[in-house]
Formats: sequence, C-alpha cells, structure tokens
Amino acid sequence: MRTFNKFFAATLLIIAGIFTVNSAAAQTSGPLFNEIARQDSLQFDAFNSRNLEKLMDYFDSSLELYQDNTGVRNYDQTKQAFGALFKMSYVLNRKLVAGTMEVYPIKDYGAIETGHHTFSHIENGQLQSATFKFMQIWQKKDGVWRVTREITYGH
Repeated sequence: MRTFNKFFAATLLIIAGIFTVNSAAAQTSGPLFNEIARQDSLQFDAFNSRNLEKLMDYFDSSLELYQDNTGVRNYDQTKQAFGALFKMSYVLNRKLVAGTMEVYPIKDYGAIETGHHTFSHIENGQLQSATFKFMQIWQKKDGVWRVTREITYGH
C-alpha cells in the first residue's frame, strides 16, 4: 500500500507539472487578442446603437447566457431581453474598461474573453453607471466569430 501511495503521489506531481508547463497565459496583445478585441468592439457598437439584428449576429443559435441577477437565457430569450431593453426610454451604453480584457485561446475552437465593462445611462437628469465582470466564449467557425456562452456577474 505504501508503494502505491508513493506511485500515486509521483503521478500527481508529474501531471501537475505537465499542466503547469502547458497552461496558457492570458493574452493582452497579439493577433488573437486583437481579433477578439475587434469582435467585442463591433458587438457592442451594435448594442450601443440598439441594432438588435446586428447584435444578435454575434451570438450563436446555441447561446447560453448566464447572469447572476436574471438567471440563464438561451438565444431567443436573450434576443427578447435585448429587444425590451432597447425600447426603454433611456439609451444604455456599454464600455469596456480599459486594461481589463484578457483572451485565452481554446484549441480547435476559439477563445475565452474576460474583462470588466461599464453600463451607463442618463435617468432623471443623472448619470447612472455600474461596472460588472464578464466572460464570453467565442467560437470561430467557417471564419466567423460568434459567442456560444456568456457569463456576466457582480450585479
């Protein structure tokens, strides 16, 4: 039994070493980072201009959107929620917080984007704004980037 425990411990150390050596560092520059930064910018240009159809082009039909204060939504529910938001009397604007975006490659799939974003609007003559954390899983299929999973939290 003692030999087995030593073997097991040695195996775990080797596996941990492999994962440590192969772990991907966050990208804050470079080609993949620039590609995802561009997609993020275009996605939220559509959001900020209330262009629902264009915005939804950035989401895959298999979308799962997880939000701590509203729950889980699929593509159709997300489209409906954005549509209702765009009908509000105020214009909600999203801005990526500079320096918070990180991109992690996903082998043979796409990328993970994380960061912080601020949403703001004028209500009753006062600027209202709040900053939240987010993560988007981008898939690149046939040369087109789309979000398949999104998590937004800290509301």
